[in-house]
Amino acid sequence: MSAAAVTLPSRAWRPTTVVVSIAALVAVGFLVPAVFSVFWIRSFTTSAIYAIACAGVGLLYGRLGLVSLGQIALVGVGGWITLRIGHGTSLPYPLLLLIAGAGTCAIGVMVGLPALRLSGLNLAIVTLMFAGAFSIVFNATGFPNGGGGFLGKATGSAQRLALDRPSFGGSDGGYFRYVLVVAALMFAVLAWQLRGRAGRQWAVIRQSEAGALAAGVDTTRSKLRALALVSFTTGVAGGLLAANAGVLDPGNFGAAESIVLFAVVLIGGAFSLAGAVIAGLLSQAFPSLLSDIGVNGNLILVVFGVGLVHAVSTAPQGVAGQLRGVPAAIRRRGRRTEAGHASSG
Repeated sequence: MSAAAVTLPSRAWRPTTVVVSIAALVAVGFLVPAVFSVFWIRSFTTSAIYAIACAGVGLLYGRLGLVSLGQIALVGVGGWITLRIGHGTSLPYPLLLLIAGAGTCAIGVMVGLPALRLSGLNLAIVTLMFAGAFSIVFNATGFPNGGGGFLGKATGSAQRLALDRPSFGGSDGGYFRYVLVVAALMFAVLAWQLRGRAGRQWAVIRQSEAGALAAGVDTTRSKLRALALVSFTTGVAGGLLAANAGVLDPGNFGAAESIVLFAVVLIGGAFSLAGAVIAGLLSQAFPSLLSDIGVNGNLILVVFGVGLVHAVSTAPQGVAGQLRGVPAAIRRRGRRTEAGHASSG
């Protein structure tokens, strides 16, 4: 019995959905820079970047049932590679992103391979320790800023440099559009895998790993494929973040940040890519909104805590799942209203 025999067939791409998605992407890319201030353009840019990382967390948890708490560390790894190679060479920025993705993929697989046989709380603890270890390394070495040596860290009176953005993304609005395009490409790659054979195998593993083995699925290889894919896309996100401001702060890549990221993925919806977009907005744009209206930023943890309890207890599909059910609920309410009018008449 094959993996496809025990899961629902993957849905084919719908041309209408693709056209609508592209149209929405173009509209957002031009409307946001035209309507919002620089503060909000930068906030939406980081939201799009973190949406890529959220999509990786959602794939591992929503499709494989794996709790990964090391995603922020992988973002930092991708950023470190981009800054080091970007300062040390004159390679074009798109190539820097590919190198960052490949390097993060190699490190993610190397670190995660021994943990592939773990699951649940054990895997969560191991990945959290991984995140903590990288946090210590980032704080000890810092991020490259144009200095010499392997670490590329300028010390003393040496001049500190910011990484240049790509030429067609020099302005905040231009870079926002650039990030949107790259994020869309990463989402397309993830969707392509989820709708194919790999996605069906991941669904079988989540239902029952023993059943997947009985169905002939190589569970270790399937998990490794997912880990490599997620590490690559997360490394690209780190590269985008590195060029956003040109510098990176080690304090933004603590282990606690990975826990918060996992929480917002559950709130946004871990079972769809739309949930990753919502999670990216929650993790970056929502705190900016609180700051903009003068609310203490620490309140965000309380909001996320309440949202997490709600998601776990009453809305396992997250905000994305609830929004998906809104049209059907409206139609049902309309039919009940029509039936009521007909009976009263």
